[in-house]
Amino acid sequence: MLSKREKDLIAQIWGRLTPVADDIGSDALLRMFATFPGTKTYFSHLDISPRSAHLLSHGKKIVLAIAEGAQDISQLAVNLAPLQTLHAYQLRIDPTNFKILSHCVLVVVSSMFPNDFTPEAHVAFDKFLTAVALALSEKYR
Repeated sequence: MLSKREKDLIAQIWGRLTPVADDIGSDALLRMFATFPGTKTYFSHLDISPRSAHLLSHGKKIVLAIAEGAQDISQLAVNLAPLQTLHAYQLRIDPTNFKILSHCVLVVVSSMFPNDFTPEAHVAFDKFLTAVALALSEKYR
């Protein structure tokens, strides 16, 4: 699915993203809630207003978990296994939301890092985030 060059590119970009993980994650979540209001139902107990502590904290957790997966893409499903179980069995998140959030992360990263987000990076990032969404959905099958 991903070439060696694409894997290297993804790891390189994620290395730059982790220092601003809370900004990326909260912006992606906020974008998801605005464009797909039904996704808010899973967050009714949290303050999901812009720049809220809950949004920044949860957004950071999401981005850091994805970044960890980017370090060894060949073991993506193994690295994300605890999140698969949590989201499938405890939180019962609709797996469609993983694709939606992946797209929102892609949009936020491209807008925050326009010089790094070349067409090659876009393709690699899209493939990787698709793999993340599929990995998180595995327990639903």
